[in-house]
Amino acid sequence: MIAPLSEADQILETDRLRLTPLKLEDIDLSMALLTDPEGMRYVDWEPSTPDAVRAHMPDAVRKGAGGRIGIWAVALKDTGEMIGDAVMLPMPIETEDTEWDTIVPDRYPDAHIETGYLLKPEFWGKGYATEICTRMIRFGFEMTDLDAIYATTDPENAASQNVLRKCGMAYLGQHRAYAWDDVSWFKITGQDWSA
Repeated sequence: MIAPLSEADQILETDRLRLTPLKLEDIDLSMALLTDPEGMRYVDWEPSTPDAVRAHMPDAVRKGAGGRIGIWAVALKDTGEMIGDAVMLPMPIETEDTEWDTIVPDRYPDAHIETGYLLKPEFWGKGYATEICTRMIRFGFEMTDLDAIYATTDPENAASQNVLRKCGMAYLGQHRAYAWDDVSWFKITGQDWSA
């Protein structure tokens, strides 16, 4: 049995950002992120429809492993404006999306755990992605039992690949994930992070 994290321990901060567990009330943020063609350009999915986002929200707010696995809403600390999300989720290999039924309260999913983020395009290029990724990796190694954290990007998304490298992640080449063959994989181990 995994001891659950307190609500306070699930709230993460950086110098400029506050990350809080995604809630059903954050549907406007999810709608803005998932229906925007520009924002979804490198995610390799078609933008969602509003109906699909509404149907997805019960899964999106799931928390697993005592609150250590899931999605966080990202807001600017100084204004409270919601600018994106951050994830710590099981990486799908043969399926096109997260296997949401593997996210359960009392255990870790039996899969590689990946971190990632989505930002509204007007917040790209301001260093927020690096802050999010760095904080999620720190959370992953300080508050979970993970010995490695993964990330994937579209092979053409040089900006996100640069973010992952800045955060200490090593490029592993292109491997299958999300039922595609050409996803760029990155990884950091707890040993590398602590060094």
